Amino acid sequence: MTRPDDFALSLLTNDKVIDVDQDPLGKPGRRVTIEGGLEVWARDMEDGTKAVGLFNRGETEATVSAKWADLGLKGKQVVRDLWRQQDLGTYEGEFKASVPRHGVVFVRLRN
Repeated sequence: MTRPDDFALSLLTNDKVIDVDQDPLGKPGRRVTIEGGLEVWARDMEDGTKAVGLFNRGETEATVSAKWADLGLKGKQVVRDLWRQQDLGTYEGEFKASVPRHGVVFVRLRN
């Protein structure tokens, strides 16, 4: 990419996403669930939070759920959207998101 537009540049320089990539704990992400073209991946972070990707590999928009039991979590979790750098709220038991075709919702969970 010789001349990224503002949107592409903001994605490539997103410090919260870079923080996940460069986390000192160095644990790799792992696939937590798969159901058809829908997948949930998670990575433990040094500060005790979890980075979670909700993937839709399908051809149409779909709802993807990250369940606390699958992630080894309990209780309420604050969910932060890493792409948009904003808190989405506090959830208990699971977080669901509508994910566009071939898209991903990237969040970080903390209690």
